Amino acid sequence: MDIEIPTRRPSHHTPDDTILPFEVSALDLRGRIVRLGPAVDEILSRHDYPLPVSKLLGEAIALAALFGSSLKFDGRFILQTQSDGPVRMLVVDYVTGGRMRACARFDRNRVAEAIAAGKVSAGEMLGRGHLAMTIDQGGDMNRYQGLVALDGEGLEAVAHEYFLRSEQIPTRVRLAVAEEMRAGDSGATHWRAGGIMLQFLPKSPDRMRVADLDPGDVPEGVTIEEVSEDDAWVEGKALVETVEDIELIDPDLSTEQLVYRLFHERGVRVFDSANIEAKCSCSRDNVEAMLKSFSQDDRDHMVEDGKIAVTCEFCNRTYDFAPDEVGANDGEVDQAL
Repeated sequence: MDIEIPTRRPSHHTPDDTILPFEVSALDLRGRIVRLGPAVDEILSRHDYPLPVSKLLGEAIALAALFGSSLKFDGRFILQTQSDGPVRMLVVDYVTGGRMRACARFDRNRVAEAIAAGKVSAGEMLGRGHLAMTIDQGGDMNRYQGLVALDGEGLEAVAHEYFLRSEQIPTRVRLAVAEEMRAGDSGATHWRAGGIMLQFLPKSPDRMRVADLDPGDVPEGVTIEEVSEDDAWVEGKALVETVEDIELIDPDLSTEQLVYRLFHERGVRVFDSANIEAKCSCSRDNVEAMLKSFSQDDRDHMVEDGKIAVTCEFCNRTYDFAPDEVGANDGEVDQAL
C-alpha cells in the first residue's frame, strides 16, 4: 500500500528507526530516507568509542540501512571498510527485516592524536583502503561483493563512486549523525542518525542515456556523471544537496514532512515504511556451541581466573562459562567473537 503526501502538513509522523521509500515519477527519481534513534543509540552506547569513531560508525549504520533495505529477498547486507587511517575497520551487518549490528576497530592513540590536531573528518579517520559491500542470499546462493576505493574521502563520496562505477546509477547520498541532549535528562545524550539516498532511474527513452552505458563506452575526457546530466537528475541532485544535517535527525520533523519539503512541487509518493532494530545475533547457546567446536587444548588455554570469558565484538556483551560447561580444564586466554 502507498499513500500520496498531501499539499498540507502531514498529520502522521513516521517514528524513529524506520526507512521510508519514496518516488518522484515526474523526474524518474526513487529514494529512501532512514531515521534512527534508539537503534543507533543502543549500538553506539554499548561501546566506549571516542566521539569521532562513534560518529563515523553512525554514518556507516545509516548508509548500510539505506542500501540493505533495498534487498528484494531474504538475506543480509554487510558493509565493511579496511583502511590505513586511525579507524582501521568498520563493520555493519544488516539482515532483511531490519535487524542491525555494527562495530569498529581503531587505534586509540592515533585517534587521540587526530582529535588533538583537529583532523577528525570521516575521510581523515578512514584514510586509504577500500569499502566492501557484500550481499549474502544465504544457503547455496552465490555471494555478491562490490568494492570501491577509500581515497581519503568520507562515506557519502564513496557511496557516490560505488553506484557510479559499479552500478552505473546516478546516486546522491546525505548522511548525518549527532548526539541529542534532552531536557530533564540529567545531561545525558543520545545518538541520532539519518540519511537520504536519491537515485535517477529513467524509464522514458529520452532519459535512458545511462542505464546501459558501459564505463568503457564513455568518450575520452567525459565522465559518466557528465553524460548523465539530464535536467531531471540535475534538479533532483540540487534538491537533495539542500538537505541540512538537522533535517535528517530532527525528531520534530517527520520523514513525510522532509520529503514533502523537498519534492512537493513535482509530486511525490511515499510507500510503506520498514522498521529497524538493533539486534545482535549472538547468544549464550551459540557461544557455547562455538566453544565446544574447539579442540580440548584450545579450550584449556581459554580459561582465565577459573572461567572462560567470550565477548561479542558487535554488542560488547560478555558470556562467562565455567570450564566444565564446555569441557575445558585450565588456561589463560580470554576470547572475543
